[in-house]
Amino acid sequence: MKDIFLENFDNLGLAPMLLQNLDGLGLHKPTPIQAKSIPHIVRGRDILGLAQTGTGKTAAFGLPMLTRIIAYGKRPTPKTVRALVLAPTRELASQIHDNLAAYAKDAPVRIQRVVGGASLNVQAERLAKGCDVLIATPGRLIDLIERRALVLSETKYLVLDEADQMLDIGFIHALRRIAKLIPEKRQTLLFSATMPKLMEELAQSYLKDPVRIEVATAGKAADKIDQGIHFTTQGEKAALLAEYVSRHPGELAVVFNRTKHGSDKLAKLLDKWGFSVTAIHGNKSQGQRERALAAFRAGEVQILVATDVAARGLDIPQVAHVYNYDLPNVPENYVHRIGRTARAGRDGRAVAFCGPMEMTDLRAIEAAMGARIPVIGGEVHPEGGTRPPPGQQNRGKKPHRSQGPKPARVAQPKPASGEAKPAQKRRGPPRGKGKPAQGGGDAPKRPARAQRGH
Repeated sequence: MKDIFLENFDNLGLAPMLLQNLDGLGLHKPTPIQAKSIPHIVRGRDILGLAQTGTGKTAAFGLPMLTRIIAYGKRPTPKTVRALVLAPTRELASQIHDNLAAYAKDAPVRIQRVVGGASLNVQAERLAKGCDVLIATPGRLIDLIERRALVLSETKYLVLDEADQMLDIGFIHALRRIAKLIPEKRQTLLFSATMPKLMEELAQSYLKDPVRIEVATAGKAADKIDQGIHFTTQGEKAALLAEYVSRHPGELAVVFNRTKHGSDKLAKLLDKWGFSVTAIHGNKSQGQRERALAAFRAGEVQILVATDVAARGLDIPQVAHVYNYDLPNVPENYVHRIGRTARAGRDGRAVAFCGPMEMTDLRAIEAAMGARIPVIGGEVHPEGGTRPPPGQQNRGKKPHRSQGPKPARVAQPKPASGEAKPAQKRRGPPRGKGKPAQGGGDAPKRPARAQRGH
């Protein structure tokens, strides 16, 4: 069957009730991934869908799946699930739930969400009557299965959103365990913005005669994102971030940090400097994360500092800027991070700060995207190793003009006779205020790469 591209939702075979709700939501024209996927899904085909972030993948699998469920005309039996949607993060699960609930407003469809950080007993009670669509994170789903709060023996649809991460080592064991409980006679839908080759090969083991739909090169960032890389030292990143954010007062910005502790530390520093900021990461309770996102979505705070828990599923069209305070050590995550801006057809800007120890990460990101990120500031660091030049081993230091007197400069040894001098000159940051200590006692005892994690 040839690819289908239609100009409106009316001709895609969707349930009339869903079309009415889409009209009320102001959604009239399908995106390419929606127009090409929906007809195949309505006909019962397995799908491997690849599209850029912010292109409407949730509607691409949700609308046709809801159409088929509405056609059943009867309620599910107790503790059963007709359609299971697995997501890697609580934020993405919540986003999918909210979208599907809006599409299915007033329809005879039960939609539930189960994620960690909430009461198991309450979730089990909600599942007792059965549900048509269950959106879940793998860990919490297994908890409920072990408590015999639900069974998957009548599940007819399995959806993996952000399939590349669901097929990654962190989730694959849970996914295999869950998949064994679902009948082999099912419809499987895999959607993602990136799909590394190894992941795609693994995905094929879950699909039967799938239709591959790729509306843009996998791993490619959205065209409306204005990207840039600014080379700096780790110790100067906070002050540099403050400078960038100050240029756009009132505009929402997401700042990605590699660690939970680093996110909290940066948020506290920005708050101290007078910025309106909140933070989310894996150590926050579900309530804290939801309140932080609600405040950010409402514009009550301008800056959201987050780990990669927000790299997928954060759909806030008003986000104008994304700052990669730390580059991700998984190249594909860069595309997901910057995809938090330029959503719903808007323009957006993504700036990445690259420290001396992150050159390898930067090149891996550019290789994954097949493009170089334009340099918009700083001086390119020397490549060839993961350790920073002497005097720049101060990851996490918070330089600011109000910190106090500038530390004394440690004299550098003179080069041996015949040794080239340019490399020596490129080792330290430019002279001036905010310069980090040269080899001082604040330097970590081990390279910061060993401390990285989510």
